[in-house]
Amino acid sequence: MASVTLDGVGKTYPNGTEAVADVSLAIADGELLVLVGPSGCGKSTLLRMIAGLETVTSGTLKIGDGVVNTLSPQARNVAMVFQDYALYPHMTVRRNLELPLRMRKMPADEMERRVRSVADLLGLGELLDRLPKQLSGGQRQRVAMGRALVREPAVFLLDEPLSNLDAKLRVQVRAEIAELQQRTKTTMIYVTHDQVEAMTLGDRVAVMDRGRLQQVAPPAELYEHPASAFVAGFIGNPPMNLLPARLRLDGERIVVTIADQRLTLPAEGVAAKVARDGAGDQEITTGIRPEALHLVSDDEAGAALHATVEHVEWLGHETLAYVAIGTGKDAVRLVARLPGMRSLTKDDRVNLTFDPASLHLFAPDGRAISSEGTAPPLVTPRQ
Repeated sequence: MASVTLDGVGKTYPNGTEAVADVSLAIADGELLVLVGPSGCGKSTLLRMIAGLETVTSGTLKIGDGVVNTLSPQARNVAMVFQDYALYPHMTVRRNLELPLRMRKMPADEMERRVRSVADLLGLGELLDRLPKQLSGGQRQRVAMGRALVREPAVFLLDEPLSNLDAKLRVQVRAEIAELQQRTKTTMIYVTHDQVEAMTLGDRVAVMDRGRLQQVAPPAELYEHPASAFVAGFIGNPPMNLLPARLRLDGERIVVTIADQRLTLPAEGVAAKVARDGAGDQEITTGIRPEALHLVSDDEAGAALHATVEHVEWLGHETLAYVAIGTGKDAVRLVARLPGMRSLTKDDRVNLTFDPASLHLFAPDGRAISSEGTAPPLVTPRQ
């Protein structure tokens, strides 16, 4: 097992395409870090650079205390699991597990010990004589993980390993991976575009966009204190509502204008600081989590957003109401997560209110605004 340290790591292809830019990140020994982001954000390229399958064109990459920029994949003592399993179809499970050890010319007794240990760990003992075509998708994925584990690597890399499984099986195998990491204490770096996987698996989650780290934090911090509008809009299901707004101070109150509507809020917290620091209206982006929105009656709608229902999804334990504030090209759309089954239909008029403390504010450049001012993305600084 080993730590992984990236200091200003980047990848630029010969045609000038910058896939990864200036990534600095420290992954502790025994940590499970998840890299998440939209397709094409550079997360798989970053993982392949750690594995040695892509060259590092700038910065320094360390595994443990050693710089590995120029080391071959075989010399790095890392193991990688791919989304397509990459099992040899003509080999039994046992032979697939043995293969990396045979390539190292490992003695037969030690090879048998490792294969048996990993088979017991992953529940593959009764499957050792089967071919991959005789296994379910979840069993094949466990074999792929087992083939990596028998090497006893310092770092375990997983590139979207659950993408070929159905939804129910993904939940099961995700739990198995988390339990496996807890038992083995192996350093794991897990790449996914699925934020549910990221939030349920990672000790920390690193969010990437267009080749750059946006924020690195434990899941709860990432959700509650996003460092940018991008992170806020990516994390959460449904994600945070991001609404263009104007703020201004009016005596002891703050006037927030969203679309064609004005809300008057107490002059406190971050919103008050932004309003006091500015001259006149402050153009910002406000963020409201769907679960922070609540329905109120017309009698209670003094400080509420008045909206029109456009679409409703009934999910049993909750209702997702997709609504519009305002009309025409200036209309703003958002989603409210409401408990239980609500009898809402298209074109209903509703009033939505929220606790002012639940309001997130983002500067024009997308960075979160805190009580101390505009906050930089929360990434691990270079050492």
